[in-house]
Amino acid sequence: MFVVQFSVAKEFDKIPHLKPEDIETIRNWLKTQPHLPNQQVTDLDIVLAYHCCEYNMELTKQVIDLNYTLRTMFSFYSNRDINKSLELALHTWLITPLQTATPEGYRAVYCQLLDDDPKKSVYSDLVRAFVMILDLWQYEEGTVPGIIIIVNMDKVTLNHITRIDLKVAQEFFYFIQEAMFIRLKEFHFINAPVFVDKMLTMMKPIMKKEMLDLLKVHQVGSNTLEQYIHLETLPKDAGGHNENSQELRDKVWNKLKLNKKFFEEESKKRVVESKRPGQPKTISTIFPGLEESFKNLEID
Repeated sequence: MFVVQFSVAKEFDKIPHLKPEDIETIRNWLKTQPHLPNQQVTDLDIVLAYHCCEYNMELTKQVIDLNYTLRTMFSFYSNRDINKSLELALHTWLITPLQTATPEGYRAVYCQLLDDDPKKSVYSDLVRAFVMILDLWQYEEGTVPGIIIIVNMDKVTLNHITRIDLKVAQEFFYFIQEAMFIRLKEFHFINAPVFVDKMLTMMKPIMKKEMLDLLKVHQVGSNTLEQYIHLETLPKDAGGHNENSQELRDKVWNKLKLNKKFFEEESKKRVVESKRPGQPKTISTIFPGLEESFKNLEID
């Protein structure tokens, strides 16, 4: 299915205190920033950024700059092709937004391992798939009160964890904490294995305390997730009433294939550091020590 951009006019209806003049103010600021992709940034992009920053004008400007700066720097935004590596990632993991909202109106992004061969889980491609799916979903859905991420760890082994690219992991978690145009509310691990503590130990250095506070771990056989979401929204093979994981995976993959044009246009939303007022930014200026921070970190 070809996606259609969510109407900005509907955003003004949905959020009464969102005003057209606010978007115009941010747009006028964008025009003063020669390094930013003003021509490619849509009004919906501005609305998403303004919403995620809870309508703080100055914070929104900072987050917009950081968002497009990191999209330019990070490897998982450098390749938006619908190619074989992406196909393998999405035949290995299901990554899909769920339709039913939580009681608070939050929307869930559900992730589940489908193929348990650790060699097929290429972490950089999984992150690339995740952000592509979320970008396309936001384009179609517009703003939501909050996002929750659910990772079903059934079938996940310690071999999967040891294959995580720690540099990409740090970049990914930095991006969702500091620059992604979402309000992240919860991060759930369900069917957590006995070694989940090792995984959390690995994650702690790359997460702020506020992010760690969002983590919820649900043991195998636990029903505690139902405190947060309607369980029927999960895939059939995960105990819900939704389509099964294979059917959901096929829908996601087909949707990406049909919307290549969206990603071609999105890939133009990048900064030109040589035009940035003042000093150009690099990864080392954004967070010094990235290259060294995990050099000695291993899973026992």
